[in-house]
Amino acid sequence: MTRSGKRASRKKKLPFHFGVLLLSPALVLALLTQTAFAKTYVITDGERVVTYTTFATDPAEVLGQAGLELSEYDTYTTQRVEGAEAITIRRAQDITIEYHGQTMTATSYGETVGELLSRLNLDVSGEDVVSHGMEEVTRDDMVLRVSEVVTVRETYTVTVPHETNYCNDASVPAGTEEVLIKGVDGELLCTADVSYVNGEEVSREVLSEDVTLAPVTELVGRGTGEEPETASPEDMPVIEDGRITLPTGEVLTYTGTATIRATAYTHTDAGCDFITATGTTVHKGTVAVDPRYIPYGTRMFIVSNDGAYVYGISVAEDCGGDIKGDRMDLYFPTYEECIQFGRRVCTIYFLG
Repeated sequence: MTRSGKRASRKKKLPFHFGVLLLSPALVLALLTQTAFAKTYVITDGERVVTYTTFATDPAEVLGQAGLELSEYDTYTTQRVEGAEAITIRRAQDITIEYHGQTMTATSYGETVGELLSRLNLDVSGEDVVSHGMEEVTRDDMVLRVSEVVTVRETYTVTVPHETNYCNDASVPAGTEEVLIKGVDGELLCTADVSYVNGEEVSREVLSEDVTLAPVTELVGRGTGEEPETASPEDMPVIEDGRITLPTGEVLTYTGTATIRATAYTHTDAGCDFITATGTTVHKGTVAVDPRYIPYGTRMFIVSNDGAYVYGISVAEDCGGDIKGDRMDLYFPTYEECIQFGRRVCTIYFLG
């Protein structure tokens, strides 16, 4: 009984081992069959390259499994390479184009600027200015400008600055300067072809320049004369609060003041004599003025600002061709006195 029982026990285990031996080759065969149908894909997405193996055959499904999502306008191409399938993704690029003042948008897939413009039938002439090189590859969010050059012929004036020369002048006190001839800027009338891009000047070709006003060189005298002697305090009037107290004790009143450039003249100067423009006889105290600036008959008290001269009580009685605006000529009896006075800045006190 014991031997028989042992044989029965061995018979029960046989079917189990036999089944395992039968299934194992089938499983191996299935696995080998499935592996034989899997494909390897080399996916290029810009600078990124992914190798992916799958049983899927639809490129879109392969890209989805590989985690490479496509946007609405993205595309891809496929081709067979050695031992694998190649998928190249073409990402859509949004390009903004400003063409001759008009703005538009376009989609590119990495073509050159020249290819994009040609595809869109946007002509570029030799005078146009393009913001990027024609061989430059497009990129997402690029702003591409094609600006038209507008050339206009213009006529305009240009100021020609005057020069300044200096000379020694014995009639001007030493250490001072005086403008002998006032400088005047000149003027040019110019004609030029001016090119603009988007309203901004980019070039200017001057065709002609005509002098319409010649510049006048300014002449400045540098004083070589004797230093002016300042009047002694006892000869100076006391001027304050609208009153002028003379050394003699006489008191004058004034209503206003002005600063003026003064020169000197005498009756022997060219064009001068003893009779003034108002018919009076010249004397110390006769002043030649511009009557539009200081009316004839105006009574004044004149003192040089350097303290050297107290010309004193004066009357506007004469005029002169060079006396314009804030200029005046003070009469002196002799030429030597005129030379000594020279040119000075003076203060006028208008007497009440």
